[in-house]
Amino acid sequence: MSTTNANRKNQNPHGLKQIDLDQIWGDLREGIEQVYKRQSMSRPRYMELYTHVYDYCTSVHQPGTRTASTKPKKGQPSGGAQFVGLELYERLKEFLKNYLINLEKDGIDQMDEDVLRFYTVQWEEYQFSSKVLNGVCSYLNRHWVRRECDEGRKGIYEIYQACWVFTVTNAVLKLIERERNGETINTRLVSGVMNCYVELGLNEDDPGAKGQNLSVYKGSFENNFLEDTERFYTRESMDFLRQNPVTEYMKKAETRLLEEQRRVQVYLHETTLEPLAKTCEKVLIEKHLEILLAEFQNLLNDDKNEDLGRMFQLVSRIPDGLGELRGLLETHIYNQGLTAIEKCGEAALNDPKMYVNTILEVHKKYNALVLTAFSNDSGFVAALDKACGRFINNNAVTKMVNTSSKSPELLAKYCDLLLKKSSKNPEEAELEDTLNQVMVVFKYIEDKDVFQKFYSKMLAKRLVQHMSASDDAEVSMISKLKQACGFEYTSKLQRMFRDIGVSKDLNEQFRKHLVNSNEPLDLDFSIQVLSSGSWPFQQSCTFSLPTELERSVHRFSTFYSGQHSGRKLNWLYQMSKGELVTNCFKNRYTLQASTFQMAVLLQYNTTDNFTLQQMQESTQIKLDFLIQVVQILLKSKLLVCDDDENDLQPSSVIYLYLGYKNKKLRVNINVPMKTEMKVEQETTHKHIEEDRKLLIQAAIVRIMKMRKVLKHQQLLVEVINQLSPRFKPRVTVIKKCIDILIEKEYLERTEGQKDTYSYLA
Repeated sequence: MSTTNANRKNQNPHGLKQIDLDQIWGDLREGIEQVYKRQSMSRPRYMELYTHVYDYCTSVHQPGTRTASTKPKKGQPSGGAQFVGLELYERLKEFLKNYLINLEKDGIDQMDEDVLRFYTVQWEEYQFSSKVLNGVCSYLNRHWVRRECDEGRKGIYEIYQACWVFTVTNAVLKLIERERNGETINTRLVSGVMNCYVELGLNEDDPGAKGQNLSVYKGSFENNFLEDTERFYTRESMDFLRQNPVTEYMKKAETRLLEEQRRVQVYLHETTLEPLAKTCEKVLIEKHLEILLAEFQNLLNDDKNEDLGRMFQLVSRIPDGLGELRGLLETHIYNQGLTAIEKCGEAALNDPKMYVNTILEVHKKYNALVLTAFSNDSGFVAALDKACGRFINNNAVTKMVNTSSKSPELLAKYCDLLLKKSSKNPEEAELEDTLNQVMVVFKYIEDKDVFQKFYSKMLAKRLVQHMSASDDAEVSMISKLKQACGFEYTSKLQRMFRDIGVSKDLNEQFRKHLVNSNEPLDLDFSIQVLSSGSWPFQQSCTFSLPTELERSVHRFSTFYSGQHSGRKLNWLYQMSKGELVTNCFKNRYTLQASTFQMAVLLQYNTTDNFTLQQMQESTQIKLDFLIQVVQILLKSKLLVCDDDENDLQPSSVIYLYLGYKNKKLRVNINVPMKTEMKVEQETTHKHIEEDRKLLIQAAIVRIMKMRKVLKHQQLLVEVINQLSPRFKPRVTVIKKCIDILIEKEYLERTEGQKDTYSYLA
């Protein structure tokens, strides 16, 4: 007897009670049934039940009794209170399972909404009873359940809701499917069930805690719901596409995505929105992406902007889905631009307005498309820019003359048409808007230096000839160019404007000087003094000034020398013009003529006819140039000749035509000569090439001065990068410039290193 007691003492060193589960389960079960039948319970009875659980959990297990769900961990005792709990937990779970099975039998004949109503009512009662049970089992929760969860065991605490959850989830999914099929459902019931799922995941130790554990909601409902959603839309989308065009399918997909978004807002938990959206996007868009991409080109061809916008919104939901659309758009715009310019044919070569407006129409159309249908997405803006850059710099017109420089030349000529005085000049506001459009094309021009050269020449002529339609418009355009390309790009243009302003003051001073000197001019005479480095004019050719003009030129030269000692005036007679009043015809005409035309016509104050040779000797104008001057006067019917005007010889006799008639009394005969225009154009392109070589050399020196040593390929890349805002330098020209700088001893080839240059300080 003593031996047995000693053994028992060894088995129970702490003197804890030994309680078998069967001893307490009968009374505990009765109490739990009382709780779930919603029968009233006194506090002492509640404490009895609590004590049963406490006593059991704090007792030692009996030998051979399974009390733990896991084997003892290393360092843990093989027995003790910390392992008691599993059998009690299993019996509680079994009780709840049977309770829910019986509950399910009561609602098994009810369908959809009725079953949800039934379970919504039952849930409220079930939730209250479970809270009471939770209190009774609080010691089990705090110790055994918590330790099991800490050790990673799944399903503890949540398992006893599983039977109830299964039935309700199926009912909810059927109800949602009915709604997707167009039926109206009671969404409040679904919302109530969702709240139940969420409630089941509240922190068991602190039901009022803000943090939610959504494992019940996600594991028992959301995962099933997402699988159901994928099955539903996979079937529906394939059936719909078989029977309807892609454009209708996109509307359907758009509607479905909005419906699912609203579904979350109305009765699902907010965390479902992202996985639901991804599921729908995968099934409705990603799985049919090839079909959508194939339709994109058709929509572009047919200008279906609304459908294009819908496709953009759908495909933008797919990661990296827009890449192919951007590529298709770029190719489409490029081809449209090429086709539009090709339709203009050779006419565009001599019609800058047609050429530029054709480009602008293409850009305007697709810029509007990118802005509206594609939400001005940066990738689609880039596609538009790349396409425009490609077709503007290389197209049918540039191929006719075999140079990409034709685009900037024609753009500059279009600016000249806009800014030169004309009966067709637009209103100020309209002109400003048109200049903004010009800048759109300018942005895409690669050879901006070519534009600068031609624009500079044409601006110079407008200013010198007082042919600008608006000084404000001229200043505005220069400001736009400065903003686009920087101060250096427009510095000469701004100096030209300054010279014109200074010349106005100088003329006023000259007039006052003549009045004060009592030397009034015989004729109305004004000059423009231009700084030689800012204006794109060539030196004047040989010329003998008519005696009628000599006095005025001499007087001004003397006056200017007195004002500015050390400055030399070079007279640009080819840029000068004047007016002649006739007294030899039936009517008195005022002829607006170039200085060379004036020199020829003034000869006829002494006689009625001259040979071309005599005329050349008296004017000193080169014969080939004089022939062109005379030909214009012959065409205007002021002069006549017995010979063919297109085959004039030095011996050809030129007569003044005394029978000259014109409906206008003021006649402008100062028209540009074709040869002069052609030479000027060739000279301009020649100067552009010369300037480019200097710019390339300057860039090479800058780079090498900073880097000291650089490989050939790296030098090429850096030169191109530095100069690309002004023009795209050709590699062959860069190589020539490197050779020139080596000859000038700015650089040298590094010994022993292939294709490497060193800077020579």
